[in-house]
Amino acid sequence: MSKYEIEVAVDGFHYLEGPRWYQSALWFVDFYTQGVYRVNDEGVAEKIIHVEQQPSGLGWLPDGRLLVVSMKDRKVLRLENDGNLVVHADIWEHCGGHANDMVVSANGNAYVGNFGFDLMGGADHENTGLVLVKPDGSSQVVAEGLAFPNGMVISADQKTLIVNELFGNKVTQFDIKEDGSLGEKRDFANFGELGDEPNLGLRIENASILPDGLALDAEGAVWIADTLNQRAVRIAEGGEILETIDTAPDGIFAVTLGGHDGKTLFMCAAPDWDEASRKAETKGRMLAVQVEVGHAGTP
Repeated sequence: MSKYEIEVAVDGFHYLEGPRWYQSALWFVDFYTQGVYRVNDEGVAEKIIHVEQQPSGLGWLPDGRLLVVSMKDRKVLRLENDGNLVVHADIWEHCGGHANDMVVSANGNAYVGNFGFDLMGGADHENTGLVLVKPDGSSQVVAEGLAFPNGMVISADQKTLIVNELFGNKVTQFDIKEDGSLGEKRDFANFGELGDEPNLGLRIENASILPDGLALDAEGAVWIADTLNQRAVRIAEGGEILETIDTAPDGIFAVTLGGHDGKTLFMCAAPDWDEASRKAETKGRMLAVQVEVGHAGTP
């Protein structure tokens, strides 16, 4: 029997992503209601904004304005104080597929990943990069050669960016330079190189882990959503698996640490990530479990 007591925080959604704990509240997106949600004090998820081209990663500028990735048109949107949703950055030219997850640093620099290829259309796998969006909306590619960069966190000292490579069987890290650009790519945890194999099915077959969402804790370990094995896993730098939370038959597709003491692990759960199935059903939900080591870093 698991030592973890898993609770359901919210349910009745299609497919949840982008969980964040911000200003004492849980935030997340639902791909297929095109909504950004905040859970109120009564535990009810309130829709804050609608993102027609499918929302993903969330973050906040230093002045408190919300940034959200608009996936299909490959933009970062900004929620103004007057309630208007405007384009913060158009990053189409830098993306090889849908824009996806994002982390926003303390100084307002946003790092945005993308699919790299037409995942839902069945295209061959292609590596891609990370895009840096400055607070003024200017953008540039700051890393390349990543196998579907997904969940991202920034260390508490704002000097290290950690990113999952969903179809790379690894978690990668970079030093963050003063100008926001990134240093050389290096492993945080590598579970075996998959090379340049273009067939996505073979990449998944040869992987031991599919790291999706990411959360950093105060001991320097990360929680990842392992979509391959229907679990959340806590991993030390170097790759040692420290803890496992099994959630079968649900898969876990994103995680964050939050709650009043930073020790609640929120997990976005669904039966799978098939677009047609998730659009047709409302089996997406947010699970919550208490863990021993609290949140660190950003988000």
